[in-house]
Amino acid sequence: MRRVSIFGATGSVGQNTIDLIDRNPSAYDVVALTGGANIEKLADDARRLKADLAVTAHEDRLEDLRAALSGSGVEAAAGRAALTEAAARPADWVMSAIVGAAGLLPGLEALKQGATLALANKETLVCAGPLVLETARKHNARLLPVDSEHSAVFQALVGEEMDAVERIIITASGGAFRDWPLSDLVNATVEQASSHPNWDMGQRITIDSASMFNKALEVIETWEFFGVSPNQIEVLVHPESIVHSLVGFNDGAVMAHMGAPDMRHAIGYALHWPDRRELPVERLNLAKLGQLRFQDPDEARYPALRLARNVMQRGGLSGAVFNAAKERALDLFIARRVSFPEMAQIVESVLDRFESSDGLLDASLTLDNVLQTDHLARKWAEEAVMQKAG
Repeated sequence: MRRVSIFGATGSVGQNTIDLIDRNPSAYDVVALTGGANIEKLADDARRLKADLAVTAHEDRLEDLRAALSGSGVEAAAGRAALTEAAARPADWVMSAIVGAAGLLPGLEALKQGATLALANKETLVCAGPLVLETARKHNARLLPVDSEHSAVFQALVGEEMDAVERIIITASGGAFRDWPLSDLVNATVEQASSHPNWDMGQRITIDSASMFNKALEVIETWEFFGVSPNQIEVLVHPESIVHSLVGFNDGAVMAHMGAPDMRHAIGYALHWPDRRELPVERLNLAKLGQLRFQDPDEARYPALRLARNVMQRGGLSGAVFNAAKERALDLFIARRVSFPEMAQIVESVLDRFESSDGLLDASLTLDNVLQTDHLARKWAEEAVMQKAG
């Protein structure tokens, strides 16, 4: 039996992971499940999968979780320290699907145990890529990508040499506002931004898809994970979400990974790696599809892509700044304190402020510095809004 833990078990990626494990439960020993405020779902899954431990990120919900798990034999815990302690429990395979920078510490702790870390949390590499990769090397751990785009690239590179790679092309649906007039974006609502045309995801990542901040994070993650130069990474808007990524080689060949928009493709590949096993996903009917469309992204509509290139050119702690400012700007949009286009404006203003502050971005990339930078960037994002309002 493989020992597995799932961080972010109650989110869309976590639920799809549980779906696959639930189909062959005798093959897995579930060490830990973690979640947020959906205590009922977390407890139900922990009971059914006979997990050793269930953790909610919300300390004030610990008694609720204990009550929901009463009599099950599943241990309950809560809070940030409990998440890190759960990641320190020995496991063979760990799904990192906590949304945002909150996934960094548990991911690092799992790598320190020598686990295979299935990485659906793109912020981990964006905030601290060199630190994460060095931790994996030091502890003989393995990182496997679970974002559909990076899993597609990873699969296209099987048997290939990186020296032969000319470019990596990651695709984007374009999100909820792909076809909107630019002038209408200032009036876009949270509800409209939370509706994805192709994928069934949580609210935050769905809004990030509409702004293409998720794609900007994926561009930076591609740079960190695969070690290519920024000018080798391209983005294409692909409305059908059938081609997940493409890799172009020095002989002119392009390898494309295709599949129905279902996260169980990438999750299943990481779960069963290095084997490829049958998955309960839709099989493509290309004749029925009829056509696949591609177009260059409009950076006036998606300024996050330009900001991602700036981050890669600047390096250092700028990835941590970018992500923290983006997360806070998203909070503000969801709270209806800023408009949809103002999210990118906030992120750019915070990046500019760090750039003009001597030495802040050039501090060594340690965990303490990443966490301090994250805190300061969130504070400055809030200040940017207050200054504009004042």
